[in-house]
Amino acid sequence: MNKKIIIAIDGHSSCGKSTMAKQLAQKLGYIYIDSGAMYRVVTLVALRKGLIKNGVPYIPKVISELKNIKITFKWDEVLGKNTTFFNGENVEDEIRQLEVSQNVSPISTIAEVRAEMVKQQRENGNNKGIVMDGRDIGTVVFPNAELKIFMTASPKIRAQRRFLELSEKGESVDFDEILQNVESRDKIDSTRAVSPLKKADDALILDNSNLTRTDQLKWTIEKAEEIINTK
Repeated sequence: MNKKIIIAIDGHSSCGKSTMAKQLAQKLGYIYIDSGAMYRVVTLVALRKGLIKNGVPYIPKVISELKNIKITFKWDEVLGKNTTFFNGENVEDEIRQLEVSQNVSPISTIAEVRAEMVKQQRENGNNKGIVMDGRDIGTVVFPNAELKIFMTASPKIRAQRRFLELSEKGESVDFDEILQNVESRDKIDSTRAVSPLKKADDALILDNSNLTRTDQLKWTIEKAEEIINTK
């Protein structure tokens, strides 16, 4: 039987990390760990318990509630998508609601919440067969991942993709402003004190500046299968 592995995908903003990670998990029959969904679950619990007032969480209570929160993920064969569970309850739809979206940012900045989420991410990876993307997955969360990929593309290419995405949504956007934002985010992500964006020494670089989504998925599947099929 082929062994299962952990695949950690890191990289710059606007590189399509999450899209590729989800596609890869689906192709391999792996679980996609959605870190953003995890913070949404904590936010949902805080809202249910009345621990957020006017957008401000009561931090001590939120922290004390963490011991009662267990987050897991499953692939829904019927719907064909990743599904988030809180203590066995399917909360995938509820955590995407506007009220949760409006309150998740202050919850995600609580250091104790972040530490607990990393702990649970690692627990989710105990049985292998997972894909996760972010900024510090290969360096902090899963430093022993069998396959680490660092995605990047030139700032201009990433800005162009973002420009087209927003334009298609009917938003009035300025390319130079988007480019400046991309370059600014790169600097902030790479120099922040907590979990900065950094390529793991053993990560493979995937520069998708001139690749289609199909091309990069094919490349990644090949790299994963090389490891999976190694006896």
